[in-house]
Amino acid sequence: MQLQTKKSIFERSPTLNTVLMVEKTIEHYSGEFDRTGLWKKLPKKVMWQTYLIVLEYLQSINKIAVGSNGMIVHIWNPGLIRMLEKRGIIKK
Repeated sequence: MQLQTKKSIFERSPTLNTVLMVEKTIEHYSGEFDRTGLWKKLPKKVMWQTYLIVLEYLQSINKIAVGSNGMIVHIWNPGLIRMLEKRGIIKK
C-alpha cells in the first residue's frame, strides 16, 4: 500500500526577492511583452511555475493587469494613492 502525500501549497512558493524582481521587471517593460516574453527578460532565472504564481499574486492585489492581447501592464500608481490620502478619500 502506497502512502499518498499531499502537495504542499508552498511547493512553488516564491521568495519576497523573486516577487519584487518580477514586479520591477513588469514595471520597466509595462505593456511591451506577454508573460513568456517578460519571463525571458527577468534578470535572474525563475522556474515557470513560480513565475506564474507571482503573476497571479500581483494580479490579485491589482498591481498588474493582462490586456486582451496578452500583454502585461503595471497598473499600480503610488502617486494617485498619496493624492487620495491627502484628500481624505482613503485612509493610510
